[in-house]
Amino acid sequence: MAKIIKAKINLQISAGQANPAPPVGPALGQHGVNIAEFCSKFNEQTKNQQGEIIPVEITIYQDRSFDLVFKQPPVSDLLRRTAQIEKGASNPLKNKVGKITKQQALEIAKRKLPDLNTTDLNRAVKMIEGTAKSMGIEVIEG
Repeated sequence: MAKIIKAKINLQISAGQANPAPPVGPALGQHGVNIAEFCSKFNEQTKNQQGEIIPVEITIYQDRSFDLVFKQPPVSDLLRRTAQIEKGASNPLKNKVGKITKQQALEIAKRKLPDLNTTDLNRAVKMIEGTAKSMGIEVIEG
């Protein structure tokens, strides 16, 4: 017999650093999930990605059990790390805060492809470049 789904929750948590504090505790607590069990499961499965933000889709069932589906870090986080910047530009049209190469954009697109709404790598690269532009990161040949 299939489990009955009670809720689906999407969270973005730093890898290996889930704890009962907000946003994790309140989001899961209202559905009766064992928060300590969630934290240990999440931290165990993401410990090798320290420093990255990991989006996770949590499916909570009526018997209070849950399943986790991990996604790749957000494009903005990958771009920020690749360009080695703290954050995007406050005014990306005027201020450029960093640079990445087309090759780096391609690598990010390959990594992020399963989560994007396209299967075409060229389109994925365009999406990555668009996000970079909106963050004030230049995409250069190289």
